[in-house]
Amino acid sequence: MDANGTLTIAILVLLVLCSAFFSSAETAYTALNQVRLKNMAASGNKRAEKVLSLAENYDKLISSILIGNNIVNILASALATVFFVQMLGSSGVTVSTIVMTIAVLLFGEVTPKTIARILSDRLVFIFYPVLNFIVHLLTPLNFLMGQWQKLIGKLVRRGDGPSVTEEELITMVEEAESDGEIDEHESELIRSAIEFNDITVEDILTPRVEITAVHIHDSTKDIAAKFAESGYSRLPVYEDNMDDIVGILHEKDFYRNRSHLSVAQMMRKPICVLPSTRLSDMLKLLQRSKSHMAVVVDEYGGVTGIVTLEDILEELVGEIWDEHDEVVEEFQKLPDGSWRVECSAGLDDFLELFQLDKEYDSVTVNGWVLEEIGAFPQPGDTFECENLHVTIERVDKRRVEQIRVEVNSKQLEEQ
Repeated sequence: MDANGTLTIAILVLLVLCSAFFSSAETAYTALNQVRLKNMAASGNKRAEKVLSLAENYDKLISSILIGNNIVNILASALATVFFVQMLGSSGVTVSTIVMTIAVLLFGEVTPKTIARILSDRLVFIFYPVLNFIVHLLTPLNFLMGQWQKLIGKLVRRGDGPSVTEEELITMVEEAESDGEIDEHESELIRSAIEFNDITVEDILTPRVEITAVHIHDSTKDIAAKFAESGYSRLPVYEDNMDDIVGILHEKDFYRNRSHLSVAQMMRKPICVLPSTRLSDMLKLLQRSKSHMAVVVDEYGGVTGIVTLEDILEELVGEIWDEHDEVVEEFQKLPDGSWRVECSAGLDDFLELFQLDKEYDSVTVNGWVLEEIGAFPQPGDTFECENLHVTIERVDKRRVEQIRVEVNSKQLEEQ
């Protein structure tokens, strides 16, 4: 092989290396964690600021990379064809195609992109000076490419939907958790915040039948006993009946003023909301009014229940127990493998535990039982739902309090 052949091979190797550079640069800047880079820039890292500036101008950057990559790949293919034709004659075209396909695919695409995906956070800093120079060098071509992109954008209109959906955000959080970037507690907190606006007051309220309230004309002795017995620091005050809640009595106001003020004078005006009010709006309302409790009323003006600031916060951070709360295990696994379930438990938790995909109108397990049976059951009544065998264990006058659930594992496997 003469000196020209050696020089040609050296140029081909250089062009393949250039192809590897452009391919790895494309992957590195595509896989770049911009949030981490923004934090580095915010902390005063000047190199991070420069890299972030280049990464944020992504259209111009990717156009420059693609132009450069195509130029070196086309040059390499053309030069290789000439070289192999001179050496092998007419069969050189076939040999050139095979050799360059393998070389470019293996060393110019797959290998550099694999490395860049793993080391993206490091390579973006190494590649920055060269890429910044190329972007400025190809400014005229980038301008033409930008105009072409605008034209294509006008011809192919994007849908009006959000760029990132709630489901996609949750998937990102799950991937971050599986990669070890955040722990399980942080992941749960972020998911709760994302789903927070989808939850309504109806999903978390304390129902009317469970409200502890006082009559406006109750004696101070009876009211003190209610505060002591319930452990609550606030009690609703009603006049004629529970549909006529006229105020909220604070424990500290009661003990401070009970000797010289009536209940009507001590209580505060209640905030009333609809069951369909979103928790995000409810939280803002309580913050503005400096209140911790609101009365939930239906469309007919009847009281559905009450909701507290603690109820709302629990949707974000999980259950909050204080010294007065009675810890109740809503889902208790029994030695025989069945489950004892308190029917005040949330239906979403129940469906998730037993992997049921159906949708129901009810919010609690009690509502689900009534919805499934279609009538008010008695202790000992049973029914089937998918792979579950449910037995009613305890009922009150108006609701089911406890059930036992047996899972048919064989049926679940067949599904």
